Amino acid sequence: MKAPKTAPKIPPQAEKSEWFAVYTAARHEKHVAQLLQERGVETFLPLYEATHRWHKRRPVELQLPLFPTYVFVRIERRARGVVLAVPGVLAIVGAPGGPWPLPEFEIEAMRSGLHLRRAEPHEYLAVGTRVRIKSGALAGMEGVLERTGNGLRVVLSLDGILRSVAVEVSREELEALPRDGSGVPVPRIGPNGTGGARIAAGA
Repeated sequence: MKAPKTAPKIPPQAEKSEWFAVYTAARHEKHVAQLLQERGVETFLPLYEATHRWHKRRPVELQLPLFPTYVFVRIERRARGVVLAVPGVLAIVGAPGGPWPLPEFEIEAMRSGLHLRRAEPHEYLAVGTRVRIKSGALAGMEGVLERTGNGLRVVLSLDGILRSVAVEVSREELEALPRDGSGVPVPRIGPNGTGGARIAAGA
């Protein structure tokens, strides 16, 4: 008598890895990132160069975290315990129901493009003149347009951690975002901050 056929077992589908923001103790970002990497966790810690001058000493160039007290990790949700067990990690940003995944395109854009531009921390901004970068490694990212001297820069905001970063851009790299119905006039931004491409204003 033949044994009844059984349906083949389907291997469980692998859980999707997502990017999360890890909140760290102050001035522990680099140490936490190193420990995470030693544990095989994909980590992203964006840095920027800053010149510090101490009294009666020569200026020193330092590499500092672009988002102080934050490190980004790409993990499966079930791997949270590995991250939380690392000394210096205080929490994974989220709500009581679980951590908040960050938009993958934002992290990947910063990983591939921030080192090509001059970037520095900036006060978090949620409203203002909204633009989209349409070319280059940061293409697709949206932010707030600012004038700086004779140039322009865009403040990119990560709403998941309430942090912003300012990057220098040229007028040709920007495009207007759709009007939001607020009735605010659309300013014109040119090579020197006046006239030229239309930039939509947000509420």
